Amino acid sequence: MSSRKDKERVDRNNKLLLHKRKQESVVVPEPNLDIEQYNNELKKSKNEVVHLHSQLANAFKSIDQLIKRVAELESSRVYKLKRFLSFYTKRLRNNFKKGDKKNFFVIVYNYVFKRGIKVGRVISAKILKHTYLLVETKKVIIVEVFNEMLANTQEYSQYLYRKQINKSKRKHILNEIKNFKQNPVFSIVIPVYDPPIDFFTQALDSIINQIYPHWQVCLADDFSKDQEVKDLIEEYCKKNENIRVVYRSENGHISRASNSALELATGEYTVLMDQDDLLREDALFEMAKVINLNKNVDLIYSDEDKIDENGLHSVPHFKPDWSPDSLLSRNYLGHVCVFKTSQLKEIGGWRVGFEGSQDYDLVLRYTEKYTKIFHIPEVLYHWKIHRDSAASSETAKPYAYRAAQLALTEAMERRGYEGEFDFLDGFRGYQVRLKIKDPAALVSIIIPTKNKHTYVRKCIDSIVNKSTYKNYEIILIDNNSDDKKFFNLINQYKKQTKFKFKYVRDEQPFNFARLMNLGRKNAKGEYLILLNNDTEIITKDWIEAFIEHVQRPEIGVAGCKLLYEDDTIQHAGVVIGLGGVAGHGLVREDRSGPGYFNYINLLNNYSALTAACIMVRTEVYDQVKGFNEEFVVEYNDVDFCLKIIEAGYRNLYIPHVELYHYESISRGHPHSTSESYKRHVIEVNKFRKKWMKYVDHDPCYNPNLTLGSENFGIKI
Repeated sequence: MSSRKDKERVDRNNKLLLHKRKQESVVVPEPNLDIEQYNNELKKSKNEVVHLHSQLANAFKSIDQLIKRVAELESSRVYKLKRFLSFYTKRLRNNFKKGDKKNFFVIVYNYVFKRGIKVGRVISAKILKHTYLLVETKKVIIVEVFNEMLANTQEYSQYLYRKQINKSKRKHILNEIKNFKQNPVFSIVIPVYDPPIDFFTQALDSIINQIYPHWQVCLADDFSKDQEVKDLIEEYCKKNENIRVVYRSENGHISRASNSALELATGEYTVLMDQDDLLREDALFEMAKVINLNKNVDLIYSDEDKIDENGLHSVPHFKPDWSPDSLLSRNYLGHVCVFKTSQLKEIGGWRVGFEGSQDYDLVLRYTEKYTKIFHIPEVLYHWKIHRDSAASSETAKPYAYRAAQLALTEAMERRGYEGEFDFLDGFRGYQVRLKIKDPAALVSIIIPTKNKHTYVRKCIDSIVNKSTYKNYEIILIDNNSDDKKFFNLINQYKKQTKFKFKYVRDEQPFNFARLMNLGRKNAKGEYLILLNNDTEIITKDWIEAFIEHVQRPEIGVAGCKLLYEDDTIQHAGVVIGLGGVAGHGLVREDRSGPGYFNYINLLNNYSALTAACIMVRTEVYDQVKGFNEEFVVEYNDVDFCLKIIEAGYRNLYIPHVELYHYESISRGHPHSTSESYKRHVIEVNKFRKKWMKYVDHDPCYNPNLTLGSENFGIKI
């Protein structure tokens, strides 16, 4: 009897074990399943595992570098001094008030720090302004000013001071509101989960204190544990009938909570806001103003800054106008974003599974369908910095980067491209790599020169020896060379069979624009690369990286990162209006950046890029009729890029294409002689007359940033 029970028990255990193994095992394809399809899936899975391991390695590398940077920072004298001053400043503040009376410390603080700094700012601003104007009357050049003087908090404090709303401004705003033809209601959507009470209160008060009166607050409490949060919400609801709330029965995280809040929205437009952040007093007014000035507004976004627990503002992000390709490297829109409520609901709101980057995924999907997008160049949103906020650290929510990576991958798939999005060092955005649809397309590389055989050899040999893309032709345009060594080099290239080489002789006076057009006439490629003779290739897959984006029908010109020999930036995009006409931004910044909000290492839309190295589709070059030969030496490439913008394309800076540029080796400096300077003045005036609207406002550069320096400093 016992043996029978033992046998049954053994059989039962065997069945359970077999069932468990079946559950844990990989599903075996049925006989009728396509074996080739199965193998492809297996191969794809293995590739994904390899890619994930690579991402993990990059993440650990970034963490190590961040730890090292923190250690270096904390051991620096500047940091120790700052900590020392911070300690005693706090002690000073603690003695500010005794009841309602000011004491000695308050008087000293106000006169020494507040009024003293204010007077100093005014004096500094006037000195810098007059110095700039004095130099500008002599030449159109970039004024060299110390980075610290243009980018520190004093300049931003001056900006904030200018934006304060006094009685006169308030009266003006109220009069404008009375004259609005449209008074849209803004539904401010806020997902709530156990916020710090003080910050949550300040956030709600910043809405209630808006000058524009037509708003509603839509709160979704995501099952907060703190009863004080719910009590506060109820208190505000009793006092304000335009505050709505839904209490979720379980915690569903931010995407579900945001959708719950969105269900309450009845306003024409929805404003996204975090539970602990602040709106500027006139934020809703500025949004309503945009809606009244434009038809069919789909999305509005503004500039933003960070504000700490003591009310100190810092890190203002002055953003460009709508730049769709910049969005592919990071969610530069950030805060504050305003959507049409009906359209937001139509795309399904926020998607579960993208927590941490749920707004990024939302913006990517929304802007694919709705394209009337407006930017308000004003800091209307203050992102709160505290211990638990994402604003306090780049690595506060590391899971957000994986979600963003998924959002970007799916976005490019919807647009018909396969892509890979790798973390940049320090989690400062993503490197965007796309699959080339026609890997056999011919690329024509056009290089103008006069003599300079040493540089020509270095340039061409770097192309031949380093390029992994092989289907290219090199077209050398010779403008009146007379050096025997140069012609010996040309004969060597003509005899070799390693690559396609074409030599074109031009004996007319130098005209860079004409040389580019001559190169185009001799080119057979689907893509054109315009390349200076004083460049050297660094990136092996530079041609592929160009094609990945230039193959996209919406892209006109793609440019790259050009470096001086000391590995500092020579070119990372052209800003129209810089120095009075146009100039390179972020010059002499470190090769690895970050520069201004890591612009050096991120995809960015720019109005123009230098023709020292750019790629353009041949059909686009022909469509705009190539280079304008009226611009003989300067600004012909900027003029070319702006013509392409006017034709409806976008221009793009690709940071992972890197070259050395020895800058104007052949021609020398444009102001070196009296004759060249006279020509320079003529071309400056011609450019300003033709493109004054871009000189006045480059849409890829914020009007709050200076045009007197290359470092993206705040305008004084």
